[in-house]
Amino acid sequence: MSDDLKRKRSGGRTGNARRAGGQAISQMSWRIPVNPDRPIEPMGPEGVEAIHKGAMRILKDIGIRFLNDEALGLFAQAGCRVEGQTVRMDEDFVMEMVARAPAEFTITPRNPDRILPMGGKHILFGNVSSPPNYWDLERGKVSGFMDGFRDFIKLTQYFNCIHFAGGYPVEPIDIHPSVRHLDCVYEKLVLTDKVVHAYSLGKERVEDAMEMVRIAGGLSHEEFRATPRMFTNINSVSPLKHDFPMIDGALRLARAGQAVIVTPFTLAGAMAPVTMAGAVTLSIAEALAAIALIQYVAPGAPVMIGTFTSNVDMKSGAPAFGTPEYMRATQMTGQMARFYGLPLRSSGVCAANIPDGQAMWETSNSLWAAVQSGTNLVYHAAGWLEGGLIASPEKFIMDCEVLQMIQRYMEPEVWATTPEDIAIGTIAEVGPDGHYFGCQHTQDRYTTAFYQPFVSDWRNFEAWQIDGAVWTPERAHRIFRAIMAEFEAPPMDPGVHEELSAFVARRKAEGGAPTDF
Repeated sequence: MSDDLKRKRSGGRTGNARRAGGQAISQMSWRIPVNPDRPIEPMGPEGVEAIHKGAMRILKDIGIRFLNDEALGLFAQAGCRVEGQTVRMDEDFVMEMVARAPAEFTITPRNPDRILPMGGKHILFGNVSSPPNYWDLERGKVSGFMDGFRDFIKLTQYFNCIHFAGGYPVEPIDIHPSVRHLDCVYEKLVLTDKVVHAYSLGKERVEDAMEMVRIAGGLSHEEFRATPRMFTNINSVSPLKHDFPMIDGALRLARAGQAVIVTPFTLAGAMAPVTMAGAVTLSIAEALAAIALIQYVAPGAPVMIGTFTSNVDMKSGAPAFGTPEYMRATQMTGQMARFYGLPLRSSGVCAANIPDGQAMWETSNSLWAAVQSGTNLVYHAAGWLEGGLIASPEKFIMDCEVLQMIQRYMEPEVWATTPEDIAIGTIAEVGPDGHYFGCQHTQDRYTTAFYQPFVSDWRNFEAWQIDGAVWTPERAHRIFRAIMAEFEAPPMDPGVHEELSAFVARRKAEGGAPTDF
């Protein structure tokens, strides 16, 4: 942040951080966005076929290394060729398994009014997940801590444009790793009533998370398993590997009827070929290998294919996000997801270190790539900085402004063409010498005609300067503080809360989960 910006922090207005009714902001109501646009498809049919055939060659001739003995035994049982830890599989097997996966499914959290449809034309947004560091205007950059974790979960619940609570929005390293998952999942389930994610990091963490979600929902074991109630995301260890704990957790969740997203993390030029076609091909092969395993074990299990393909800065080796290459890779993977009939996950990401202009243009690029690709679920849609190493509440607030704009862009009334919308009578009434501010057509619609921002400032320079010249991150910080001051957790049945707390206490007394795998 510039020194000039820091000097101005003490002055200026509260903006729209406080409004009538004691609400920190006026925001859009909860909704499930539907993307009405045809996806951008940079590849022709021959390109899709080339990527597919390339992925099949990787799976058949090169193979994927699975560092999980159970997975190796399952692949051997399925008739795949297993040599050591390397698994090779034929196209017929892969396509038969992928065909078992549903094109659409739902996930139902403890509040059934927050049910999420996965697939189709739906696009859903989630909070930043997994940074080890926290940054805000007051503290600067610090290691993740539990109070910061709670604040992000509160933001996740507060904003209607955030549909699910992904991984830990910041890693609370002040909590011991053996019990961290218990505290984090507990806070998620108490502070939100939205769909939650569990890390796929071995037996204890996965089993504990499933039991906590079951308890929080007031569900029997049969009810929990009958329909997806939660999800996990697993990453391959590119190039060409899947590790033990993520595959172990994915299998446990799939067998319990819960959703699994498979997202290879392929950086072109480092962990994947330098070309986007090569990087996407590798990513598809790695994802399909795990999806085939899941479908072999649990036919029809809800799965999604994820894309996290970007490039590195070839001068420094650092990851780059929101680049033109990232956008095209996301669009290309969208084409492949539709080819396989799978829902798609992508991300809202940037490489910027603070919530500045670079942060917003890179994030906007990645979010619009999600829209253009036909993405169904967007990870890290709010709060991400420094290539995923920092979570920022100011950035979260600023990103939610963009997410609301995207949601508004998708609403059919924006492009409606009824006679009332075309308004020939009003055009005739105003004529060439009038204006539209005062006419009845405008008066009837002016409060809802256009998107209304909560952090953007649309005044001219002089008005903005007279009122304190408050920069956008400062306005976002004030909104963040106002939200924290008025936040109220969603209701939970006292008996359910007591049972959930007792489970956490018991598992902590038992030692939680091992800290190695």
